[in-house]
Amino acid sequence: MAVPKKRTGHSAQGSRRANWKATKPATAKCPNCGATVLAHTICTACGTYNGKPVRLADKAAAIEAAKKPAAKKAPAKAAAAVKETTEKETAVKETVKKTTTKKAAAKTTASKTTAAKKTTAKKAEKPAAKAKKEKTEK
Repeated sequence: MAVPKKRTGHSAQGSRRANWKATKPATAKCPNCGATVLAHTICTACGTYNGKPVRLADKAAAIEAAKKPAAKKAPAKAAAAVKETTEKETAVKETVKKTTTKKAAAKTTASKTTAAKKTTAKKAEKPAAKAKKEKTEK
């Protein structure tokens, strides 16, 4: 088995790793609602992919709407159906916003509590370290 003759220095190691860069993920705008979405993924805001509904409930609604030519016979019913879908979409968007803000708030509170725990632990360690030094000096 091959073994290196000498240890690799910090400079050589760093220059070798200089090209290990993180790249930004590709994003696109949803053609349905206009939200920013990762490329080639389902829109989390409206549940569509490439302009077509992907969620089962949305698919069922789209299939029913395609089967029924009710829009020509009764425009009032079609307007009501459009109104219902827009209300559902806004409700979904609001729930997504609420969950994302809750997650962000939870992350910030968690980071604050961990930082507070670390500082209290450091403060508690200082007197203990002084006592050990005094014992060793005596």
